[in-house]
Amino acid sequence: MFACNYILKCHYDNGRDNVIDAFEYISEKDLIALIADIFVQNGCSDFVASQIAENCASAERDGSVSHGVFRVEGYVNTLRSGWVDGAAVPVIEDKAPGVLTVDAKNGFAQPALSLAREAFVEKVQSNGIALLTIGNAHHFSSLWPDILPFAQSGLVAISMVNSFACSVPHGAKSPVFGTNPIAFAAPVEGQPPLVFDFATTTMANGDVQIAAKEGRLLPDGTGVDDSGNLTNDPEAILDGGALVPFGGHKGSAISLMVELLAAGLSGGNFSFEFDWSTHPGAETPKTGQIIIGIDPSFCGFGQGLSSRALILMKMLEDAGFDARPGLRRHRLCAERREHGIPLKASQVVRLRALAAGAV
Repeated sequence: MFACNYILKCHYDNGRDNVIDAFEYISEKDLIALIADIFVQNGCSDFVASQIAENCASAERDGSVSHGVFRVEGYVNTLRSGWVDGAAVPVIEDKAPGVLTVDAKNGFAQPALSLAREAFVEKVQSNGIALLTIGNAHHFSSLWPDILPFAQSGLVAISMVNSFACSVPHGAKSPVFGTNPIAFAAPVEGQPPLVFDFATTTMANGDVQIAAKEGRLLPDGTGVDDSGNLTNDPEAILDGGALVPFGGHKGSAISLMVELLAAGLSGGNFSFEFDWSTHPGAETPKTGQIIIGIDPSFCGFGQGLSSRALILMKMLEDAGFDARPGLRRHRLCAERREHGIPLKASQVVRLRALAAGAV
């Protein structure tokens, strides 16, 4: 039994109160347990289920709804299709003093990273910098949960992952790249780490899916339809269309870099290479990921990076910059760890049905 509190959200229409949904506030611990039950029910080992469940719950907790509970059914559909091995045991190889590789064995990337994290941190702290590659892997979430722990322990981390072909390079006619996100995390003295994570497309594919589900139009220029015409219709983007890179040729070049580094160095598929057509329902891209870790104690003179970062953050605040990357997530995390994570009651009902094997 999962403990939840209830709250009704209403809106006003012609002077009448209309209940549009009931929300339940569920603790992070209970949400992780509930999602883990779903993944075990669908063929994941206990370890894999716990890792993916924690990832989904943390994304939901910190406001990344397009990569939180929303993703659960995508994981389930993929597991049921046989496209991914939910009980895969990754193989870690020590390639060089500053290089660690992981073959995820057609499993999820987060459990592979979890198993390799300790050895990778040792390399970073021994050499000052190290590279971790994860290939033959499925990454279906935000990148910031992967790298935040490094910054919390005083390290700098950069990560990249490619996706499935859903983005038309600048000036091209058909999709080649994925959303190809890049993430960065660094410690800040006395404050939560600086963390950003963004797709190199105009928005994440999950946000397009949510807009389509809710019947909302997107900002102009978000993507193209199946004829290559710019559109703000999420349905047109998802049905034969594609996203476009942010920033025109500049974003396209960054996406190209991510494609080459994430898939090229890891040995994973490029976004256009894999074929999941024989696995109806599959939603997780089978690609590659890299993480670069840096130990700031090896670098610079005098003040450490975290204290230098604090000076920069204060200067940004003085300049009126009040949207420092990652700060909103940190605030939501603290608030929701105390009060619970709000979910629509219908979402909770659906999750419980999935956990029970009823759907």
